[in-house]
Amino acid sequence: MVKERKFYDLLEVPEDASEADLKKAYRKKALRLHPDKGGDPELFKEVTHAYEVLSDPQKRALYDARGEAGLQEGGGMGGMDPQDLFSQLFGGGGGFFGGGRSPGPRKTKDLLHRITVSLEDLYKGKTSKLALTRSVICSKCNGKGGKEGAVRTCNTCSGRGIKVTLRQMGPMIQQMQSPCDECSGTGEIINHKDKCKVCNGKKVVSEKKIIEVHIDKGMRAGQTVVFHGESDQAPGVASGDIVIEINEKPHERFRRNGDDLHTEVEVDLLTALGGGQIAIKHLDDRVLIVNLVPGEVIKPGDEKVIRGQGMPSHRHHEPGDLFVKLSVKFPDHINPESVPFLEQALPPRKPMEKYGKNTLLEEVDMEELTPRQREQMEQEAMEEDDDGQPRVQCANQ
Repeated sequence: MVKERKFYDLLEVPEDASEADLKKAYRKKALRLHPDKGGDPELFKEVTHAYEVLSDPQKRALYDARGEAGLQEGGGMGGMDPQDLFSQLFGGGGGFFGGGRSPGPRKTKDLLHRITVSLEDLYKGKTSKLALTRSVICSKCNGKGGKEGAVRTCNTCSGRGIKVTLRQMGPMIQQMQSPCDECSGTGEIINHKDKCKVCNGKKVVSEKKIIEVHIDKGMRAGQTVVFHGESDQAPGVASGDIVIEINEKPHERFRRNGDDLHTEVEVDLLTALGGGQIAIKHLDDRVLIVNLVPGEVIKPGDEKVIRGQGMPSHRHHEPGDLFVKLSVKFPDHINPESVPFLEQALPPRKPMEKYGKNTLLEEVDMEELTPRQREQMEQEAMEEDDDGQPRVQCANQ
């Protein structure tokens, strides 16, 4: 019978290697093959399993005598998590040089969900209910998948859930890995008649869960609300977190910039010239009444600021400000009889420029644009507007 040397070859050590030699060889190869350093994760598992067997005197003796078949018959192929063995040997947290996986129990993946909320909700705060589906440990079998004692380690893959096939390709030997057919990649075997009738041997079942997401005043898009330990459950590992990420719905009247708000308000010509009041409906139930002082002329595009009327600060600092951009609504027509009164109230007309005697003066009429011409000009204006900010509609006066 040819003596099996696979584990010794994986570690590149002779059959009479001492415990110190094995540890030194494993340390060298594990550091090079560790996934956090860009190594082959499956080959890392193979090398780790070889070291686990050869560093145990009883398992090594069994392997030397009868190979992997002897280990399977002797029940010595269960093994531990390669990351755990690496952590024990190097004294780190599982990641390369202790910088990857953090110490503590393994966890299931975090579940990320996104919810879209209005600017009003972010201004006033809100509690939303969210229905989620997650996996929980089957209460019928307590996460065992079947009857007590009915679950056994798969002999085909030795509980690793994968099988390794070596293929000769000329002078090269290619190693191929695939999920174990016998156990469907689970590493365990449960006879069909012994499987839990509730979870069908999967150890977990689906459960709908309602969670209440508290949106605090002043929260911003991209912020998260975390429910620790509420993610999927799985036997032998801790539950991850449910992470709720907040998206902000675009608003028709306001645009947010940090804790500041921006809006546009349209003012009629008389109010722009003679003063008066304008109303700005805020994000809560209030309406801000702004007094425009008579004699202060409002020009199209003027910007004003209302202190302390922006978004509330999520960190409980001073609230932001409300920036108001003013546009002036001109009347479509004016009674010619009112022109003399305008001439009395407004600055005099700008005199027409004088031209030389040889210049021909010709009077022409201006007409309204056709709908097609107006549409074309609006399209050109939009193409030239490269500020990247969404337009906001004017607030009701």
